[in-house]
Amino acid sequence: MNWFTRVRNSLGFGSEKKSTEKDLWIKCKSCQEMLFFQEFEENLSVCPRCDHHGRIGADARLELLLDPGFEVLPLPRVTEDPLKFRDTKKYTDRLKAARAANPHEDAFVVGSGTIEERPAVVGVQDFAFMGGSMGMAVGQAFVEGAEKAIERRCAYVVVTAAGGARMQEGILSLMQMPRATVMTRRLKQAGLPYIVVLTDPTTGGVTASYAMLGDVQIAEPGALIGFAGQRVIQDTIREQLPEGFQRAEYLLKHGMVDMVVHRRDLKATLANVLDYLQPVKAA
Repeated sequence: MNWFTRVRNSLGFGSEKKSTEKDLWIKCKSCQEMLFFQEFEENLSVCPRCDHHGRIGADARLELLLDPGFEVLPLPRVTEDPLKFRDTKKYTDRLKAARAANPHEDAFVVGSGTIEERPAVVGVQDFAFMGGSMGMAVGQAFVEGAEKAIERRCAYVVVTAAGGARMQEGILSLMQMPRATVMTRRLKQAGLPYIVVLTDPTTGGVTASYAMLGDVQIAEPGALIGFAGQRVIQDTIREQLPEGFQRAEYLLKHGMVDMVVHRRDLKATLANVLDYLQPVKAA
């Protein structure tokens, strides 16, 4: 590093330009077009050129679906690192890093409020937090969201986005699958709607449990939805899979989801579905 560079860096020259460039532009992961970040955000993180639906966080999703004034339920307290797991890093260190980079303590956030004045509880899985992986905290948050819906006598809407179960919690993460399944049965017994919104990506144990048990299954355009990866399936059955396999539109065509809905229409669609499934407003 020469003298001029050292002086420039110490005075902060150039740093503002780099920050501005980063904040101004974003590249679409589908069409590779450079987009104004503000335009992208105002378009609900959907590419205005190719309509690719980008991933959004839990807070943005709750604000998109629920009317203003909703309540965010506190994250349940569970035993952390029950297996004292370590790979290249300690599990506790991975949790600390994920929490430092995200606004919530784990990957599942529950909001209680209304959707266009229809009472609802909405649970959102955030892929930004360790790939939305399902561990004990996610399972307990799902359960408490369902219990809140039963308490309020209203619909439970769950927005999924996950790479599967959280390997650092081993069998304890897999136990969340039957726990969540039991809660969907309790909702049905109570006569309350359970609606799932599948977003990109929804895979693994989440798909094998609560993601595919909704009374109505809604998917965002282009969302990857499946259990195992395409390459694993191809190597197992030794056949070439069709184009668009495991994408929302393919699953709609083959009866795995009920509808594919653009993000801008999602709230209104949910309100219409709630009118059909629970026409009498809850108290």
